Amino acid sequence: MARQGVIIVVSAPSGTGKSTIINWLMGHGELNLAFSISCTSRKPRGTERDGVEYFFVSPEEFRRRAEAGEFIEYEEVYRDRFYGTLKSQVDTMLAAGQNVVLDIDVKGAGNVKRAYGDRALTLFILPPSIETLRRRLEARATDTPEVIDQRIARAEFEMTFAPKFDCVVVNDRLEQAEEEALRIVKAFVDGARRA
Repeated sequence: MARQGVIIVVSAPSGTGKSTIINWLMGHGELNLAFSISCTSRKPRGTERDGVEYFFVSPEEFRRRAEAGEFIEYEEVYRDRFYGTLKSQVDTMLAAGQNVVLDIDVKGAGNVKRAYGDRALTLFILPPSIETLRRRLEARATDTPEVIDQRIARAEFEMTFAPKFDCVVVNDRLEQAEEEALRIVKAFVDGARRA
């Protein structure tokens, strides 16, 4: 029987460099990583496409699927803005022996850990400080000052969950954070292969 894959959950406040670190990890073919595409009720941004960055659905469709129990985890992050992980997609990837990477929020990470136990590694990416995070968000120039304030308030809340994660990486210098994340993920994947 083929070896089942494992799950690597990565969470971080918006603007911490999580996507950059995940993309860098995905480039390491020896890890056999496959990205789980989340489902969201928000509208696509920029060049985002359905089924590539996210599965885009209406808030009504998201609620229907949540009530049907189709998500491992989901969250209403803002009013009518849902994000969630489809059970069917993750289980299909795991059965194929892929190591599934989830980019989800802190509460979702806890739900995945409860559902999959030792088959899931939770990794939290911390900014060096809230002030640094605010500067990074402002430098992106993609959000209004009000949205940045919302993201900072949410970041402060999310950072209180860091002690509940298996591992924490501080992204002060990106190259160091990437190498540390790689070391952690490689050790977890190698351990699962030996089990």
